[in-house]
Amino acid sequence: MIILGSTSEIAQAFVEKVLSENHKFETVYFLSSDPETTEKFAKHITVKYSQHSEIIPLDLQQETDMSKFDFIHSDLLFCAVGFLGLGTEDGLYNNRNTEKIIDINYAKLVPVLNYFAQKMESESRGTMIVLSSVAGERGRQSNFIYGSAKAGLTAYLSGLRNYLSSKKVHVLTVKPGFMKTKMTEGLPLNPKLTATPKQAANCMYKAWKKQKNVVYVLPIWRIIMLIIRNIPEFIFKKMKL
Repeated sequence: MIILGSTSEIAQAFVEKVLSENHKFETVYFLSSDPETTEKFAKHITVKYSQHSEIIPLDLQQETDMSKFDFIHSDLLFCAVGFLGLGTEDGLYNNRNTEKIIDINYAKLVPVLNYFAQKMESESRGTMIVLSSVAGERGRQSNFIYGSAKAGLTAYLSGLRNYLSSKKVHVLTVKPGFMKTKMTEGLPLNPKLTATPKQAANCMYKAWKKQKNVVYVLPIWRIIMLIIRNIPEFIFKKMKL
């Protein structure tokens, strides 16, 4: 199993869910920008599940040498890479903030996903589970730089799924909505619209087993985003969202 974004509570919850369901892997590969933090979780799954793991540094703010992944073979990839960055009010004209959001959520991430997609295609098997966001469904003034990167990722995953469908490789797009994680700590989130990492892990595990294409962690978000997508632009542009 390959994990991108391994310090994410959602990624760790998913790994635990998969291992708790008695799935066995020769190695869990953690691709991480924070190897020291990842090491703590790697030790945890070694003790709790007797699962061997390996940590490989991956910094999406730098160019990635794909050859260092040549030895990795797996039919399951899970990606929870994400960087929220500053909202529009504080970050719109901060070029470093903009570049970091776009690089981590899309520009530098897609080549890595392409690399592993190609490996799965060559072996005619595998599943890629990738977290995008409801923020990518329509640009909202509060965080449209982040939303635009996630919109690009969602479109990429849709096309990749279309391309790989005849090659026995499945792509699952996950749209979590509000999540109770370190990334959203301090934000005023509605509890009824906010899921925990454990809820997300259970949802994604079921979606993986059922070979679903797109899943919202909380079903209410499908309705919310349907409404938001269909608000006429002349009204939407005046709304504070």
